[in-house]
Amino acid sequence: MTVDAELPAGVPGIDVPRLADWLARALPGSGRITAIDVISGGRSNLTYGITLDGGRRVVLRRPPLGHVLPTAHDMGREYRVLSALGKGGDVPVPTTLAFCDDEEVIGARFYLMDFVEGRVLRTTEDAAGLTAEQARGLSEALARALAAIHLTDVEAAGLGDFGRPAGYMARQLKRWGKQWDSSREAILATGAERDLPEYDRLAARLGERLPADGPARLVHGDFRLDNALARIEPEPEIAAVVDWEMSTLGDPLSDLGLTLVYWAEATDGDKLPVGATITAAPGFHSRREFAERYAELTGFDLADLDFYVAFACFKLAVILEGIHARFLQKATVGEGFESVGAGVPVLLERAHRTLDAGSVW
Repeated sequence: MTVDAELPAGVPGIDVPRLADWLARALPGSGRITAIDVISGGRSNLTYGITLDGGRRVVLRRPPLGHVLPTAHDMGREYRVLSALGKGGDVPVPTTLAFCDDEEVIGARFYLMDFVEGRVLRTTEDAAGLTAEQARGLSEALARALAAIHLTDVEAAGLGDFGRPAGYMARQLKRWGKQWDSSREAILATGAERDLPEYDRLAARLGERLPADGPARLVHGDFRLDNALARIEPEPEIAAVVDWEMSTLGDPLSDLGLTLVYWAEATDGDKLPVGATITAAPGFHSRREFAERYAELTGFDLADLDFYVAFACFKLAVILEGIHARFLQKATVGEGFESVGAGVPVLLERAHRTLDAGSVW
């Protein structure tokens, strides 16, 4: 392929001429890049829409710019799990196309997948025109998608070595603790001051409550409504589950706990700067209804759900602290990052409150 002046202008994180050359080798006959745009500014990874000759749309995923947490944003893992699930089964995912481990192309490893038609439902404004029956249908579809992930036969899918389920929650506590330390160092390097004493007490409390290991299950790692593409007509469905960068084998209830932390209800007093606030709209399941439906679909025991919800608050607080670090470094792409840091103390307090109550309800 000859790079010419007809290529579209670049966007942050993409060297268009280099990408065009690579694309010609990786997907022969795919055609010239005619447009490229940022689909998601990446509170996590960056997602771009690429239009090719003839109007075909593909999607590129790469790590964020700036401060990147160690072991996070692994494009190879995300590509592998999507490719495995795309071969069959009940988990809806986009079709993968090609993976690039040469960081010289755009400055980081990345992969391409087919574009999936669907809506990212996130805000209360997104609920406009959505009936209560459709909202309930979306809740049901999301519960089925989460159950399908956790009931996946990992050996049959070729994912039997995708993680180390033994000691999963203990390693998670250690891993996110290291991520917290890394982000705190990055924030201090910017000259910002930040006092969050409740973090250490929470880490200690969680360490005292670590559950025993269960069977190896596929976990998504960041499962929520706005990490899925939804269709409303003719019937509500999840067209694709996306953002698999933190997927591994481990404890499935860690996924459920995080989903419930993200899940907003109309009566919530403490608001988070992430998650799908649309679930507070009429018709959506309550957190309790969603958990009970999940239990029906999987048969899993939810007796210790308070621990998993508190742990999810801890994990999300660490993730938001990392995003806040990138924002302070002026390394974010897109809008809405200025409010992310305020969510960290809210999550730490919510975790303590959940453990104090001994129940998520």
